Amino acid sequence: MSNESPQSPSSVTSLRPNQYRTIFISDVHLGFRGCQAEYLLDFLHSTKCDYLYLVGDIVDVWNMKRGIYWPQPHNNVVRSILGKAKHETKVIFIPGNHDEVFRDHAGLVFGNVAIKRDDIHTTAAGKRLLVLHGDEFDSVVKCAKYLSILGNHAYDWLLALNRHFNALRRRLGLGYWSLAAYLKHKVKNAVSYISNFEDAVTREVQKRQVDGLVCGHIHHAAIKQINGLDYLNCGDWVESCTALVEHYDGRIELIDWIEQTKARQGDEIAFSEAKAKVG
Repeated sequence: MSNESPQSPSSVTSLRPNQYRTIFISDVHLGFRGCQAEYLLDFLHSTKCDYLYLVGDIVDVWNMKRGIYWPQPHNNVVRSILGKAKHETKVIFIPGNHDEVFRDHAGLVFGNVAIKRDDIHTTAAGKRLLVLHGDEFDSVVKCAKYLSILGNHAYDWLLALNRHFNALRRRLGLGYWSLAAYLKHKVKNAVSYISNFEDAVTREVQKRQVDGLVCGHIHHAAIKQINGLDYLNCGDWVESCTALVEHYDGRIELIDWIEQTKARQGDEIAFSEAKAKVG
């Protein structure tokens, strides 16, 4: 996903933040050029919650080993999260494979942010959800880490191509469209991997005697029933800009922030046009 957008999301932020009981975000990849930090910052400013789960790969330590990339929007995201932790929001950080260095600090609290390997979240409806990143069940990461790193380089290349592709679309007056996501979901091996991952995770989690799980890792947002469990994947803030939210009645919803931003932009344009006609 490109770092630029047809219109800055911050320019159409809601005046009144949406209130949720819980928000789950994963795979932000701060420190990586493909990170959509401005969209995430807009989302964080537009929402309030009692619990905020950071479900892994929030900071892309893997990428930063190749060179530091840390623009101001990435810093602003960290400040926004710490600000929420300081004021009424319980923030739980569950490191992933890209920020696994923080797993050594599981059980500690830094800046009001609790670091855990995994957690059990009980919804307002009484469902027990296991929250983890998901790489624990990825045989490629678990058994052949160097293959995963090679795959990460190929993914970087695909996202770079995606940025150039959308720069051309903007010059043609077209909106954002994720070439990276399209190609990933059309390639047979990628589709098979996603399906195998979801099945493997739910089969393993059944042993934990919970009602479902929340994870990330594969950059593929979903809410579905698999093997009798609620499978909830946050998606990412590189390709799709999605998050899971729990309402106060316990209902879980998948938020697509790109689509919501487009809708708000459309509302603003319609309002401006209507105002101009009245004037």
